[in-house]
Amino acid sequence: MRAKPRWVDLLLPLFVGALQVAGTLGVQWSQIHDTGMLRVPLDPLGYVLLLAGPLALTVRRRHPALSVAVAVGSTLLFIGLGHAYGPVFLSPIIAFHTAVVGGHRRVAWPLWGLAYVFFVVYTSWFAPAPSPGWFHNIAMAALMGLVLAVAEFVRARNERQAEHKRVEREEVRRQASEERLTMAQELHDVLAHNISLIHVQASTALHLIEDHPEQARTALTTIKQASKDVLTEMRSVLNVLRDGAPRSPTAGLDRLDELTERSGLRVVKNVTGEVRPLPPGVDRAGYRIVQEALTNVTRHAPGASVTVALDYGPRALTLRVTDSGGNAPGENLGSGNGVPGMRERASALGGTLTAAHHGRGFRVEARLPIPEESE
Repeated sequence: MRAKPRWVDLLLPLFVGALQVAGTLGVQWSQIHDTGMLRVPLDPLGYVLLLAGPLALTVRRRHPALSVAVAVGSTLLFIGLGHAYGPVFLSPIIAFHTAVVGGHRRVAWPLWGLAYVFFVVYTSWFAPAPSPGWFHNIAMAALMGLVLAVAEFVRARNERQAEHKRVEREEVRRQASEERLTMAQELHDVLAHNISLIHVQASTALHLIEDHPEQARTALTTIKQASKDVLTEMRSVLNVLRDGAPRSPTAGLDRLDELTERSGLRVVKNVTGEVRPLPPGVDRAGYRIVQEALTNVTRHAPGASVTVALDYGPRALTLRVTDSGGNAPGENLGSGNGVPGMRERASALGGTLTAAHHGRGFRVEARLPIPEESE
């Protein structure tokens, strides 16, 4: 709940104090001369009690329990001494409302109940005028209950608003965390694939530069293109951090041919099913999974042939990346972050991913569900 300006906390007690004094002076004459009420005129103590409640309102936010106690106590004493009924009740109402809204119900409720019991006992047995009867007590209970209900309503509304804002902040933090995770995955995939490709092609160029300079030139050309691609994709990912910066289209399966061509591997692509546009999340995840699988082949089985199979099913996209082998005996391709990262991408979409040896080679197979509304 937004804090009130400090000038409101200072002006309100002044206004209430002036209203209570002026209002009491205005109503006391009729109550003094009314034989049905027989109230007494204001004296110095009466003025002090009239101003004690407004004075207590100055600390109603910092010390709500003290404020409501002083306001209620001074009012009860004022009435108990026989002074006129009137605006004196304004101070305890404001103090009680502030205390309840601020969450200090354990203090405010008993004091409010004590005030009601006092009025019932006082008007029934101790007031100089005849008892007004149970109708007066019921009316007093209804009025005080209305004050309580309004305070509780405001408190509940403020708590709902605070909870709503808290949930919104948590949602913003969650989305920011998910965005950071997505960016980290994107950067990992981009860097891992292109740096591995550059490393392999650089090794090839060094090996061939003396005896086969033309083949070395091809490897260097691939390095140049891979370095350009990694800079372009990194810029696309990092642009998200700048407000208002345009973001280039995220890599998807429509760029799969380009990916396989620059991988430096012998790749055969097989596509089955009805090829159609996919939701952005599925499209991006499919591309990155194939990219990471090719990166693993480049790292662990350089020179191996690779088959990339895509099956566009009615409810899921199935990807299979199978290499012909070449990894060292006993090598565990799942010991790094590549396979866990691919599995996380698939799980985030409600899919599955397996990665295991397949004959002499290795196979990565992912099943990514396609939402019905995308079809």
